[in-house]
Amino acid sequence: MSTEAKRQMSIEPLPGYEPEIGRMLWMLENERKRSRRSLDAIHPDAIDWEPHADGNSIGTLLYHIALIELDWLATEIMEGKLGEDVFSKFPHPVRDAQGRLTVVKGISLDEHYRRLDSVRMLVLNSFKGMSIAEFRRLRHLPDYDVTPEWVLHHLMQHEAEHRGEMATVRTLAEKAVSG
Repeated sequence: MSTEAKRQMSIEPLPGYEPEIGRMLWMLENERKRSRRSLDAIHPDAIDWEPHADGNSIGTLLYHIALIELDWLATEIMEGKLGEDVFSKFPHPVRDAQGRLTVVKGISLDEHYRRLDSVRMLVLNSFKGMSIAEFRRLRHLPDYDVTPEWVLHHLMQHEAEHRGEMATVRTLAEKAVSG
């Protein structure tokens, strides 16, 4: 008989939120923990390494994840009520003139994490005191209607997809930079 502790896999709502919202925020936070864990002990040179001319570096993807999260918060969830100063930590646009993610280099993993953490605090704070009705209220934008609930779903999926991309880039980068 094994004495090893059995893993418990359940979703516990983050405290201080409406329970349904707290559960989704827990899931959002879980995605971030998994992303960070996937980069544990990464070779520092692997952060800026690009797999090919059209590929993205891990640093570019981390910047992109943070900026997209902030944009969805500012535009869709908060309906433009955050103010433009929240974008001050993002000197680069999301995409370049060719439509490719803007290449972001020379930023340490810790600095990327600080930017991600800062955006996440804004996200978490924006849901404090939010009712379920507000969470599910449609925001009417020129091209689509969206709820904060859907935005959280989208942000989780977005980060998970880029985490997979970063894992592939990490494998290739660490072979290239350590060889």
